[in-house]
Amino acid sequence: MLDCTYRVQIPHHVGQLARVAKAIADGDGIIGDVVTVSLGREHTIRDITIEVRDGAQAGRIAELVGALDGVTVLWHQDRALLRHDGGKLRIQACAPVRTVQEMRDVYTPGVARVCTAIAAQPELAARYTMISRSVAICTNGTRVLGLGNIGTVASMPVMEGKAVFYDQFAGISAMPILIDTTDVDTFVETVVRIAPTFGGIHLEDISAPECFEIEHRLIERLPQPVMHDDVHGTAVVSLAAAIVACRYAGLELRAATVGQLGLGAAGYGIAALMVDGGVKRVIAFDPLEASHARARAHGVEIATMEQVMAEADLVVATTGRPGLIEPGMIRPGQVILALTNPDPEIYPEVAEAAGAAFAADGRSVNNVVGYPGIFRGALQAGAAGINVEMKLAAARAIAELAPEGELVPHALDQGVHDAVAEAVKTAAATSGIARPDRATTAF
Repeated sequence: MLDCTYRVQIPHHVGQLARVAKAIADGDGIIGDVVTVSLGREHTIRDITIEVRDGAQAGRIAELVGALDGVTVLWHQDRALLRHDGGKLRIQACAPVRTVQEMRDVYTPGVARVCTAIAAQPELAARYTMISRSVAICTNGTRVLGLGNIGTVASMPVMEGKAVFYDQFAGISAMPILIDTTDVDTFVETVVRIAPTFGGIHLEDISAPECFEIEHRLIERLPQPVMHDDVHGTAVVSLAAAIVACRYAGLELRAATVGQLGLGAAGYGIAALMVDGGVKRVIAFDPLEASHARARAHGVEIATMEQVMAEADLVVATTGRPGLIEPGMIRPGQVILALTNPDPEIYPEVAEAAGAAFAADGRSVNNVVGYPGIFRGALQAGAAGINVEMKLAAARAIAELAPEGELVPHALDQGVHDAVAEAVKTAAATSGIARPDRATTAF
């Protein structure tokens, strides 16, 4: 599916927009946003966003609308391409330099005194530079969304998107770093060498199992927080969703058997955090035996898919295989979270019709509600890393704020990100990983 925006010139008379809407419906389009661009005596120009299956349907709707008497389709285009025109990020100064005195303050000679102070006390960099409110988003583009290995440059729109949410929800300056290598050693060395520039390292869209090795080695070598969002950010939000889903189904998550289908980056992260969160039993299925040892080492039982579906009270699926779960596999009373996007392992309505007590897909679980607040809390605490206590605190905060009938809060709710940051900051302090001399309030 894609969203197309149509700029349409319509006669400024009663009922004309209704004619356009009917033509769109005749073309099987679903109307989204309608924005008035200009109002004239004779014509109105509106931008109408329509959800379509593909480019062919988009063209057909343009023809149907354009065939209406007095109506002109000025242009139509994929809305995502329009929104990305010129990219989504830029580097800007915090304040303009308008006087000679301000120039002396921010550059020579004033800047020398700041450099000297930091040289004498390196921890002052947290106060006097952007380091303490900045994150590097590092990728090699080998596992991008559901697109696979599309390469570093093609992954840039995703990294820019992550950075947009860091800025909007956490006040963090995040910079995409594209690392053009599939070699683990080279990737790690590159990140280590640029790491002094940033307060935190966010790893993104790196294929498994290399992502686990990269994260492990960077955590060992770097003094700032390092987190692979596909593993841990997704796990935090999925755990929050599981807490809420079990609440709706009348289950106690800690006493339940949780089944995980798929042990890639996201699947392993979810299963591991379920264990860390105190779930009584976590069983998992993955056809790749190479993933089994890592899971077993973290207390996850390896099982067949049939065992998972027969024994689990809650099933979480992150396999990348749409339709994998057949209705006949559902056990009455189960909770099913089929999280593969855009097409899940089983659609929620199908799972519930087959007897599931509650079911949801990946549309209900968005990791945007997790990572901005997690890193903000870590930076505010001056944390040396992101530990289990911080992740569990984030998951509980998200679950507590889920509106009635929803699995997680709305991703655009600023209060959610503030609550996650505060919970993570507190957990960092109580777990002993916070470093007050490196903490920052510059958000």
